[in-house]
Parts: sequence; structure tokens; C-alpha cells
Amino acid sequence: MIRTMISLFKIWKNVDVADSERVLLFRRNRFEGVLPPGSHRISLLSGDVRAETYDITDVVFDEIKAKFLLNTYGEILGEYLQSYELSDHQVGLFYRDNHLVDILPPGTFRAVWKGGESVRVEIVDISEEYAIDKKVLGLLGRGVRAGQMRTALQAVSYNEIPDEHVGLLMVNGKLEKVLQPGCYGYWKYNRSIEVKVLDLRLKTIEVSGQEILTKDRVSLRINLTGVYKITDAKKVALKLSDSTGFIYRELQLHLREAVGTQTLDSLLADKDRLNIVIATDIRDKLAKYGIELTSVGVKDIILPGDMKMILNQVVEAQKESEANLIKRREETQAMRSLHNTAKLMDNNPVLLRLKELEALERVSTRIDKISVYGGLDGVMNELVKLRPTA
Repeated sequence: MIRTMISLFKIWKNVDVADSERVLLFRRNRFEGVLPPGSHRISLLSGDVRAETYDITDVVFDEIKAKFLLNTYGEILGEYLQSYELSDHQVGLFYRDNHLVDILPPGTFRAVWKGGESVRVEIVDISEEYAIDKKVLGLLGRGVRAGQMRTALQAVSYNEIPDEHVGLLMVNGKLEKVLQPGCYGYWKYNRSIEVKVLDLRLKTIEVSGQEILTKDRVSLRINLTGVYKITDAKKVALKLSDSTGFIYRELQLHLREAVGTQTLDSLLADKDRLNIVIATDIRDKLAKYGIELTSVGVKDIILPGDMKMILNQVVEAQKESEANLIKRREETQAMRSLHNTAKLMDNNPVLLRLKELEALERVSTRIDKISVYGGLDGVMNELVKLRPTA
């Protein structure tokens, strides 16, 4: 009895399949069929049996031989599996229950289980049109989930162009178009995509610490500031590899040329003229490359220590000479006025006497006590003697 039970056990194999499972049955390593949910009794008399269990809630039939099995046993597996295959110029958008969950690269083969979820793949032809639809771009740009971030980065070039900026779309090294502010997305498969963002706002560039000799061989250190903006992004992209470096070198060269043709005195007398010369020379050249120079100005002109001391001495001597000239002019004017007064008093005794009384009044304000003899007549007609009190 015991031997009979053991023999029956070896002849049959029971396989239980859950509702969320499907089993692929292989006999002697050859595919035999699919076991749906339920309990199945498999005969072992015809050879070894292997049952491979798959959870259909994972949706994707992740089997290395999936394509071979579907191509060979499509009539049997077609009831349980749906397959999608992309050409080399197609991209697939993989949806589960109407939610975008994955991006399928060109040449991808994917098989999915039927009956678990609503699954669909939207196929996009990127052979000619590589721009991504705005609705899909929102999902792939900011709406992508953390687990899909790596796939999205590999598949999509997502770019945001802010206000007062433009984007330059380069495809396979060629400038295709200029992008205005907004969001843009492009498929990166089968082509090289690059978007360069250029700032159209005013920008400042500093040319500092330039050691330059003037026409009269005086060494100066000069700091220059320029303000510019990009007016033609396409020209800048095509003609300049480094626009900032180009502007810096042009300002530097024109500053040296302008300072080297002027003397120290002319530079110190009129710095604005130096600004005008530099701006006039460089503005037209920058305009050819799509750049507008709005202003340029010399911030500092720094003299060497010994030259600064000499210049201070010159200024001091000039000011002293001006002070002496003013002093002599005033003395001359005073002497002329005194001469005219003397001539008037010489011809007019009354005026002379009034001048004496005026002097007497000024003197008397400094004396504490005055003694007068002879009355008013003595004051008017005789010598007045002043004696300080003890």
C-alpha cells in the first residue's frame, strides 16, 4: 500500500496558481502551455516538468526569452501577453492605468501581461520631429517621479528659458533655431541635443589693474568699467566662442591705445575724453558681433608713488604762486587807494582834519581816560596829547 502511494505521488504534480499569477509550463525544457488561476494536476509520465510562476501585478513580462517565446508560441501566449516592439526611429511612452510610468528607447521590445491593469504604449516617430509635445513635456520635465528620473535624463533634453534670455538649439553641432522664453523638450535619441542659454540683460565687465605708459612715458595703473548687452544671439553664438573674453580683450586693447597716445596732463585734465575715444573705437566693432556697448568709463587713474609726490609739489607750487599773485594784486590796489586819498587830503585841509579826527576816534577806543586842555577849541585847533592812565 505504501509503495502504491509513493508511485502515484511521482506520477502527478499539483500546481496551485493564485489569481495574480500565471504559470508557464515546460516539459523537457520545451514550452507546453500557460496555467491560469486555479489548482492543476500535472502528469509526470511524459518527462520532467518545470513550472515558472510570474506575478502579473508587475505588468511587465520580464523574461530574457520573451521575444522568442511570443514569436514561436504566439497563438498560445497571445491570450495572456501583449507585445510592443519599437523601430530604431521610435520612442514609446509606457502608460499604466493612464499614468505615464516609463520611456521606451528606440529598438525596445516589451511584453506585458493582460488582465492585471490597463496598459498601453504610445509610439512616437522621432526620425524627423524630435520636439516633445507640450502635454507630455510637463510630465517628463517637472512631473517625473523620482524612480524615473534617470530614464528621463537619458531620454529627454528639458530646458527652461527665463525672461530676458534666449536659447540656442544646437542639433548635431548645428544651430537650428533661437528659442524664446518658455519650456522646451527634445528627444536625445539618435542625435546630439544642446541648448545654450544667453542672457540679454545689461552686464558689467571690469578691466582692472592695467599698467600703461602715457605718451610722455609716465606709468599709470588704470581701472576701466564697461556695460554691454547682447542684441543678436545668433551672431554671438556663430562668431564668438567666448563673448565675455572677447569684450574684455577689446576694451583692454583700446584702453592701451587711447592712453598711449595722450600725455599725463591731457589725461588728468579731461578723463571724459578718454571714455569717448574708447567707446567710439570699440562700439562699431562689437556691433558686428551682435553686442551693444551702452557705456564705458575710466574709474581710477593711479599714479606711481614718486610721480604722485612730484605732482603734489607742482600743485602746491601752483597754488602758492596764485596766492602770492592775489596778495600782490591786493597790495597794489591798497597802495593806489592810499595814493588817491593822499592827493585829496593835500588839496583839502578840512578833509585832512576829518581824517585826523577819524584816526583819533579809533585811537580813543583803546584808551581808558583822555584829558583835554583848552576846551573844544584846543581839540580842534591844537595838538592833542594822549596819555595813558597809571
